[in-house]
Amino acid sequence: MSNNRVSRRFFLFSSAVMAAGCATGSGRAVGPRKISANEKLNIAGVGVGGKGTSDVEGAYDDGNNNIVALCDVDFERAAKSFKRFPNATQYKDFRVMLDKEHKNIDAVTISTTDHMHAPIAIAAMQLGKHVYVQKPLTHDIYEARRLTEVARQYKVATQMGNQGHSGEGVRRLMEWIAAGAIGTVREAHIWTDRPIWPQGIPRPAGTMPVPATLDWDLWLGTAPKRPYHKAYAPFAWRGWWDFGCGALGDMACHIMDPAYMALKLGYPTSVEAISEGNNEESCPKWSIITYQFPARGDLPPVKLVWYDGKKLPERPAEIPADEKLGDGDNGTLFVGDKGYLSCGCYGGNPSLHPREKMSEFKRPEKTIPNSIGHYKEWLEACKGVEIPKGGFCGNFDYAGPFTEMVLLGNLAIRAGQKIEFDPKEMKVTNVPEANQYIRRTYRSGYKQYA
Repeated sequence: MSNNRVSRRFFLFSSAVMAAGCATGSGRAVGPRKISANEKLNIAGVGVGGKGTSDVEGAYDDGNNNIVALCDVDFERAAKSFKRFPNATQYKDFRVMLDKEHKNIDAVTISTTDHMHAPIAIAAMQLGKHVYVQKPLTHDIYEARRLTEVARQYKVATQMGNQGHSGEGVRRLMEWIAAGAIGTVREAHIWTDRPIWPQGIPRPAGTMPVPATLDWDLWLGTAPKRPYHKAYAPFAWRGWWDFGCGALGDMACHIMDPAYMALKLGYPTSVEAISEGNNEESCPKWSIITYQFPARGDLPPVKLVWYDGKKLPERPAEIPADEKLGDGDNGTLFVGDKGYLSCGCYGGNPSLHPREKMSEFKRPEKTIPNSIGHYKEWLEACKGVEIPKGGFCGNFDYAGPFTEMVLLGNLAIRAGQKIEFDPKEMKVTNVPEANQYIRRTYRSGYKQYA
């Protein structure tokens, strides 16, 4: 494709976005198409290899919806989805896909590298398309705030891909803590075995031939240009600051979710990190991040500590060495003034500790409705179906602020000292130089989606 042809498509797409925002006059946003409860959604997928394979399948919902377009910068990685949905039109550039297909699409799944989540989601939402975006919702804090704002403006149904939020585990855990199973909680310790890819390393010196099926320039997207190397794609991109968010970005939107919900956390007052190997190119080999949260209503201040790179919290003396905490390699330990409670990655398998306390524990009544299913929540919301009273969902009103909180940990890593964050102004107040990491500068060709 020539540069002139690409440029014209960018112009046409930008014009379509502007028209969508201005068609009703006075800059009012055009909402999504009204869809009846029995109607099939027309869905497109962007990033349809790897996790995107199951996200597209989940949106297909056993044939209850149509998969009409599939987009991936590497057709070899996308081959499974292409074979599964042979009637879907295939694209490499999401901008071209939205330009050509926006009249045919109701909703879009986005399962790309972290650094491309926000521009794709914003472009789709500005056209009135519902979006499902993999975790972490965004690469940086500013993007998370923007996605929350744009979703409200265009009145689209949204969901972040942290499936545990729709599981039963987090609901039961919330009920246990609310019932005072371990008294008042003042600390939570959260750990993961990630990263399982290289981190804390310099940029590779050599270059490699770009795989024949990969459009490397499109893969780079918003990031600055650099030569292709297998150290980045297709697997290890999470460890590089230009593309991913490290171990925290991979797992915190899963493992922190139970604590975030059960303890009614919002923004922390301060975040401090220690780590090894962090540099301007690559995330650290390991990190321990301490978030301090203020009192929330009648709930006291809480300290939340994150551990990755196989670092673990100190085991309380009261808990026997042979008692498994969480899932073992991943989990959360809540510390209350009447005992301890652990749970797995998604809030599953909660247990009091020492475990002998479980025999006398009277489980509270189930009061939080179970989810109808992670993908089903979003698909039904696309049709205007509300969640059951008393339930909760993972739309951007929830996922945006949650992702901001998570990513403050990476901000503290990169700042190299304790940071204090003003959420209203969206800035670090005590370390001004840290604010450069709140918002990236997009490469030419993507700046209009910031």
